[in-house]
Amino acid sequence: MLPLLSTAYLPPVDYFAAIAKYGGAVIEACENYQKQSYRNRCTILTANGKMNLNIPVARGGDSFTHSVPITEIEIDYSENWPVRHLRALEAAYMNSPFFIYYKDELSDILLSREKSLFTFNLNLIKLLLRFCSIKATTSLTEEYVADYGELDFRNRIHPKSKLPSLLEEWKKEKPYWQVFAAKQGFVPNLSIVDLLFNEGPNAISYLV
Repeated sequence: MLPLLSTAYLPPVDYFAAIAKYGGAVIEACENYQKQSYRNRCTILTANGKMNLNIPVARGGDSFTHSVPITEIEIDYSENWPVRHLRALEAAYMNSPFFIYYKDELSDILLSREKSLFTFNLNLIKLLLRFCSIKATTSLTEEYVADYGELDFRNRIHPKSKLPSLLEEWKKEKPYWQVFAAKQGFVPNLSIVDLLFNEGPNAISYLV
């Protein structure tokens, strides 16, 4: 049985640790959109501490007074947030050892102006799995199941979760080199890009 994950924007490290641990994942495609989650948010580390990068979504008038399926959520490009996110990533990681090796392909997707949030995230997840050298089977749900069991991580991997991260639970959480560690100390379970930009090909050894 594979873990069940929500879609996510540049997901945290434990999202990919779960995929690596079980050799794949099922990504929830039949849920309704949830605000203030990793579905359109990631967290990186800057000189001033943690920073959230949020993807704005199209409100569509009164549509958000009702539940909207995740696959119907559209990205709002009325502001040039992709360039803003890329600039934030460059400011945070330009001095990391591996930023230069990953930035171009990452930029291509961020600047693609993909309309669907779900498709946009899926494109990024596939790219990040390749960057991490994780060979995994991923599939999408075909119907919504409320009780998936102990491998249901849809709400476990959430910025507001009060539970320990999966990395901490599995005794895999350990420091790695971070650009601002001398000032900020080690900050765990940030976006996977933090691990990739700082550790590069060694990221896979952290995840398995």
